[in-house]
Formats: sequence, structure tokens, C-alpha cells
Amino acid sequence: MIVAADFVRSVKARDSEFTTNQGDCPLIVQFAANDARILSDAARIVCPYANGIDINCGCPQRWAMAEGYGACLINKPELVQDMVKQVRNQVENPRFSVSIKIRIHDDLTRTVDFCRKAEATGVNWITVHGRTVEERHQPVHYDTIKIIKENMSIPVIANGDIRSLKEAEKMWQITRTDGVMVARGLLTNPAMFAGYEQTPLQCIRDWVDIALELGTPFISFHQHLMYMMEKITSRQEKRIFNVLSSTSAVLDYLTDHYGI
Repeated sequence: MIVAADFVRSVKARDSEFTTNQGDCPLIVQFAANDARILSDAARIVCPYANGIDINCGCPQRWAMAEGYGACLINKPELVQDMVKQVRNQVENPRFSVSIKIRIHDDLTRTVDFCRKAEATGVNWITVHGRTVEERHQPVHYDTIKIIKENMSIPVIANGDIRSLKEAEKMWQITRTDGVMVARGLLTNPAMFAGYEQTPLQCIRDWVDIALELGTPFISFHQHLMYMMEKITSRQEKRIFNVLSSTSAVLDYLTDHYGI
């Protein structure tokens, strides 16, 4: 989630928040925004390098809500419609997608109404995280996602607490959506969709090769490795690995402990 206002205003923010290459395709760039003009400006900047943008209408973090970003937008359908229209008007590529990711209301009819308005404005698809803004670790409301799907003509993607391929298949079986989206589960195990229960060493090797080849900044390189190794390292190993401060130190650790 990239804050559109910072992205438009600052070259430094653009350089640190968004890097890609020709092999990174298809690519959707998700923005946090509360202003239609600023979002459309951000969309124009990324348009040559991406296949579409997604408007975050689901982040429940306090700072995002306080700034008028994220999940508070599910209560502002007119603003979301305006943002979608402005992007459509500013980006000339007709194949450039505009999607939204939402949380649900306590009142299901409000969520369905919100989604219908978004669809009528030209949103290409909607990702639904099956919890309300207040809910954090409560079970995902599969039944609500299913009803939203049944009321939409555009694709609906289900999201929430998927940590294995079996859970992804279960969510699809119940909701019958057009796809599933995984966040933290894939950070912890990028090989999830290949059926692995935890990150295989080959996946870690691949990430090291990719990061070194592309010059991935150390913070990102290290952070993803911390996620990937979460289930395969002990608490003591985490204490050592998580405070390493250079690429060479990380590579030495992986060589000594895993032969990578």
C-alpha cells in the first residue's frame, strides 16, 4: 500500500516505494488515497510500468483511518466513485485496470450497495476481506463474501486468513469467488500455492538469487527472508538472524546454517 499523496509529491518516495522490471507482470499497484486528483496523478505515473491500480478501502490501521485512507472509505462510496472516474479519465490505456480492496460492514446490505456502486462506476474487480473494521482475529465471514459474489457481475476475490493451499481451496469452495488473495500467508511461505506447508530451501535460494541480481535494497531483502524463515528457525536463531545488518552477514549466515 503506497500513500498516493507522498508518491506524487516526492521523487524520493517514488524511488523507495516503487521499483519494478519487465519480468514483473502482471503488476497491480495499490494506493492509499482520499483525493481523486492525487490518485489519478499517481495512476498516471505508474501507468507505463503497471497493468492497473488498486484502491485500498480495507486497511484498518489507526493511522490510515485517521488520514481518511483504508477501511474508512467503505463509508464514502461517492468519494470512491469519484476516484475511479478520475483515474479512468486521466489514464488513456483502456486495458489499465482499476480495482478496490474492501472490508465488510456490520450491515451486509451496505456492503452490497457499496460494491454495486463501485461496479457501476467502472471498477474491474473487487477483493473482499471478510471481516469488519473492528474485527482482527475473529473468523472470516465466508458467507458474507459468498453473498457479495452472488450480487456482482464483475469478478470478486476472497481474502482473509489463508495460510495454506488447503485453506485457499476451502475458501473458494464455500464462497465460489473468482479467485483468492493471500497476504501474510504468502510472505511467510511464497511456495504456498505449490502446495508446500512451509518455505522450502529452494525458495530461499531463488529469493537470494533474484535479490542479488536486481540489487534489491537490504531492508527489503532481509525482511522477506525473516518472513520466509519464520517457521523453520528457532527462537534463538531468530534473535541472531533478525538483527543482521548487511547483505554479506546474511549470506554468511545462510551459507553456514543452510548451505545456501
